[in-house]
Amino acid sequence: MSVLEQIAELKKDLGGKPLKAYFYDLTALTRHVQRFVQALPPQCRYFYAIKANSEHAMLEALAPHVHGFEVASIGEVHRVRAVSLEAPIIFGGPGKADEELEGAIDQRVTLLHVESLHELARLEEIAGRKGAVMDILLRVNLRGPLPSGTLQMAGVPTQFGIDEQVIGAAIRQALRCAHVRLQGFHFHSLSNNLDVEQHLKMVGHYARKARSWADEYGFELRYINAGGGVGVNYADLAAQFDFETFAAALPDQLQAAGEGVTVLFECGRYAVASCGYYATEVLEIRHNHGQWYAVVEGGLHHFLLPGAWKHTHPMTVVPVERWPYPFERPEVQHQAVTVAGKMHMPKDILAHQVQIERLRAGDLLLFPYAGAYGWAISAHDFSDLEYPELIYYT
Repeated sequence: MSVLEQIAELKKDLGGKPLKAYFYDLTALTRHVQRFVQALPPQCRYFYAIKANSEHAMLEALAPHVHGFEVASIGEVHRVRAVSLEAPIIFGGPGKADEELEGAIDQRVTLLHVESLHELARLEEIAGRKGAVMDILLRVNLRGPLPSGTLQMAGVPTQFGIDEQVIGAAIRQALRCAHVRLQGFHFHSLSNNLDVEQHLKMVGHYARKARSWADEYGFELRYINAGGGVGVNYADLAAQFDFETFAAALPDQLQAAGEGVTVLFECGRYAVASCGYYATEVLEIRHNHGQWYAVVEGGLHHFLLPGAWKHTHPMTVVPVERWPYPFERPEVQHQAVTVAGKMHMPKDILAHQVQIERLRAGDLLLFPYAGAYGWAISAHDFSDLEYPELIYYT
C-alpha cells in the first residue's frame, strides 16, 4: 500500500475525528539502508544512530541490515537490547553518569566514546571494580579545518569531546589504564552536511590525525569513528547527498589510516528521514493582519523538526472531499499560507508563507522526509494534547 492508501484507510477508521499520524514505509527504509551499506568499502561498518528514530519497529526492521547501533544513553542501550541481545553497540554522549558507565559494561557495549579525562578516570575505576575491561574510543573536538553543517560539534567551542590540544594527555592516561583499552578515536564534527567533496576531505583529515597520534604514542589503531553528519536536503528533496559517489571515493581518503583499521559511520538522519511521513488535518483557515493561516490538528508537539531547525518543511495537500457541516467550507486559493499547530504558543509553526493553490478546512497536509527527528524529539506532553498514530507498513 502507498502512503496515500494508508492515509485513506486510517481516515476511514477515524470517522469524523481529525487525523494526525506518522506513516513509516519499512520496505523503503530497508531498501535505502541496504543500498548505502552495500556501497561502503570493505573496511567500513555502519551503525545506525537511534536518536534519529528509536521506535521498536524501526530498530527491528533495521537490525538485519546494519552492522550495529549507536546510542547516546543507557535508555537507548535498553531499546537496542529489546530488539537484539547480541547487536554491537557504540555508546556516545557528552555526559555519562556512573550508572550509565556501569550499564555499558553490563550490557556488553562494544565501544564506549570517552569525552573527557574525568570520564576516563571514572570509567577506569568502575571497570576495575567490576573486574572488566572496556574498549574505548577517545572523542576528539578537532580544531579544524572542518566544513560547516547545520549544527557544529567540533571546530568551535562546544560541550563535545576532548580538545585536540590536550589529546596527547588523554592518550597517555588511557594507555596507563588497566581496565580501559584504547582502540582509536571518535570524530563527530557536524550535522547535516550536504557537500560530498567536503565530507570526503573531512574523513581523510580524520584518518591522518588518528594515524599520526597512534604512531606518535605507539599503540595499535583499530577503529576510527567518522561519525554521522551526512545530510538531508529538505529544501530540494530531489537533490540528496550522493552516498554512492561518497562511498566509491572513500578508499583513497582512508589510505592514510593504514592497514587493518576499521572505519565506522553512525548516520541517523540519512538512514530514516525519507521513509517517514507526517500527516495532519486542517482545522481552520483564517486571515489575520493581512496573512493567511491554516491551523492544523498537529504541530510541533508531534513534529518538532521544522521548529528546531527553523525551516519550512516541504509538504503537499491531500484533498478530502467529505464536508459534514451544513455551512460554507472555509478555504483559501492562490495565496501564501503559514501552517500553524494547535499548541497555545506563537512559535508552533510548521511552514511559513507557502504558496498554496487551494486549501480547505478538512483537507490533510502531508509532510514527507519526516522519518528522522520527528516524533522522537517533539514536545509530546505539552498542554496534554493527543498523540499521533504511528503506522508502519510494508
